[in-house]
Amino acid sequence: MKILILCTGNSCRSQMAEGFLKSFEPELEVYSAGTKPADKINPNTFIVMNEVGIDISKNYPKSVEQFINDDFDYVVTVCGGAKETCPVFLGKVKHQLHIGFDDPASTTGTEEEIQTVFRQVRDKIKAQFYRFYIDNVKEYLD
Repeated sequence: MKILILCTGNSCRSQMAEGFLKSFEPELEVYSAGTKPADKINPNTFIVMNEVGIDISKNYPKSVEQFINDDFDYVVTVCGGAKETCPVFLGKVKHQLHIGFDDPASTTGTEEEIQTVFRQVRDKIKAQFYRFYIDNVKEYLD
């Protein structure tokens, strides 16, 4: 099964979702990308994912353009901006879904306050993508 997680910057939410899906089922082909990729992954993303034992240090922001000709079982948008600007894929996409989350990168405050928001979003992503995995992926793989 091949899944693309799509957001705008590919620096927070989509990277977390990719990390969680790979942790649920290492055999999945999971990718993440952005419609307007950032220069780098937000450092808080690395911190909060490491806290739950998921190392995404080799990940980097990618453009959706590099996947536009690929076939996917699922393309999942995780932010409103990506949902609105999701490109037309030239490859075959069986299912397109939207599972939206607030952008933790827009949080202001102290470092601890910002990381608290990143943790909250991380935990919501984990819960929602575990539900997605159980409902859509696990039975397909069994």
